[in-house]
Amino acid sequence: MSNPRDIIIRPIITEKSMKLTETDNKFTFEVAKGTNKTQVRQAIEAIFNVKVEKVNILNVRPKDKRMGKYVGKTNAVRKAIVKLAEGQTINLF
Repeated sequence: MSNPRDIIIRPIITEKSMKLTETDNKFTFEVAKGTNKTQVRQAIEAIFNVKVEKVNILNVRPKDKRMGKYVGKTNAVRKAIVKLAEGQTINLF
């Protein structure tokens, strides 16, 4: 995975992630499975030209969902919460 666009799949825009952005200058992204913090840091710095201060990664497990008699699961996702250096920002819109 040498291409940074293969590592960063999409930004996650929810109420919770927007609150983190406003208060702590943290941005949330969905990343490819099997990537580590160093790869995520390098990809964010290459794509958005910003200085990354800290990276936290978490795996979100799939949840069971029902629709009537049918049972299924949501998708498993790997998230990265990226804290940018003071004064740095990313325009996601």
